[in-house]
Amino acid sequence: MRKSVLIAVLALFSANLALADAACDAKAAEKKLAGAAKQSFLKKCEKDTAAAQTSCDAKAAEKKLAGAAKQSFAKKCVKDSMAK
Repeated sequence: MRKSVLIAVLALFSANLALADAACDAKAAEKKLAGAAKQSFLKKCEKDTAAAQTSCDAKAAEKKLAGAAKQSFAKKCVKDSMAK
């Protein structure tokens, strides 16, 4: 049971990071970045996204959210964090 829950949590985290990669790519394209500038921007964007995800997961745990509520909260939290 624990293994299944752990796999599910890791899958959700990976899915959020994949969405974040797409969002970072879109932001880089919007800024018309290329080459080293694009790579630097993507690296920082992905690092910031991972930090936001960790922070949002902690906030969801504090609120004792689980399942779809936790996923929805974390997704909105990360989106809001990255919009700033």
